[in-house]
Amino acid sequence: MFGFSALFGRSREVRRLDDALRAAGLHPALMPDAVKIAALKLLKEDGYGASPDLSACTIAAEMLTYCILGDLGFGEEQGRGAARALEARLEAALAAGDSLDARLILLALHAGIIQGALVDRYDLSAGGES
Repeated sequence: MFGFSALFGRSREVRRLDDALRAAGLHPALMPDAVKIAALKLLKEDGYGASPDLSACTIAAEMLTYCILGDLGFGEEQGRGAARALEARLEAALAAGDSLDARLILLALHAGIIQGALVDRYDLSAGGES
């Protein structure tokens, strides 16, 4: 059965996000399309325009990749310094409560793609009591 994207091709925005995911160290096929579309919607809602550019997609791709790979996996792909920077972003997002990064983390949590070690370490839950 052909998927929607097989018939019409992927949108420019999804291709940009795929490129950003690759650059962040995650093969795009490991990210569900529904998560990609939701992440792009979050970028648009956060003021990155109707068609988020590569730098905006990179912001989302890095956080989502960090959520999927965790500290060690992201560190292996991008280096320990980059992993620490994303860890700091995650901690800041949890402290802020409502930011683009916080919504991306919640997206990963709802989609079931966040690494269990991060869920445990930060006591994450989708109910808002994290």
